[in-house]
Amino acid sequence: MGRNLQSGDRLRPVDLARGHGLSTQAIRNYEEAGILPAAGRTPHGYRTYTSLHAGALRAFLALVPGHGHQAATSIMRAVNRGAVDEAFRLIDESHAQLLDDRRTLQAVESAIRDLEPTAAPEPGVGSEPAAVSGLGGTFIGPLAGKLGIRPATLRKWERAELVRPRRDPRTGYRVYDEADVRDARLAHQLRRGGYLLEQIAPLIAQVRAAGGLEPLEAALCDWHGRLSARGRAMLNGAAELEAYLRERG
Repeated sequence: MGRNLQSGDRLRPVDLARGHGLSTQAIRNYEEAGILPAAGRTPHGYRTYTSLHAGALRAFLALVPGHGHQAATSIMRAVNRGAVDEAFRLIDESHAQLLDDRRTLQAVESAIRDLEPTAAPEPGVGSEPAAVSGLGGTFIGPLAGKLGIRPATLRKWERAELVRPRRDPRTGYRVYDEADVRDARLAHQLRRGGYLLEQIAPLIAQVRAAGGLEPLEAALCDWHGRLSARGRAMLNGAAELEAYLRERG
């Protein structure tokens, strides 16, 4: 059995709160949520904490930046009820999500590198003209031919909101402008990389939000930084959690 939760020097809620810029109510809330072990009580009913509670608080606050508040809460609850393997499983899930995020970032970067500079539309086949006079764009046939896919695939991508062509008011044909061609080419690269349409859609949305591929470079750099920060935060959280586990015994 671990050490007595009420052994060691007694700490008041304010003692725990003060060192972390928290309110005493936050400390009580953390205890009620199971993030901290149950507090002892004085004969007059006041809560008392120990160094073990301080260690639990440090572990939780260190876990939050890397795992998020909800996951960190679940991890600490599991530890405090003695379900350490469950806590480790939750930690593994966070690491798996981080790895998946890294792979997604790599896929986007690879797809962008593989994109060739946009060339002028090639003449299409069938009854559709290659480009729309006065509107600036290309039709579905020429674009599908350039990508080496079927027009039906482009229509499927449109339903998944990977491309958003407008309609020629005179003919009703789909018209793909430069941004649509960019999105179609990026979607094509990601599909070749094995990504599903539902996985590609949010990535295309990021490109649009960034204003294109060039502005996306800065977003990708920031994305790298955030993933690295999460990875380092997970290391720090692991160290504090290990210290807490050792103190629990």
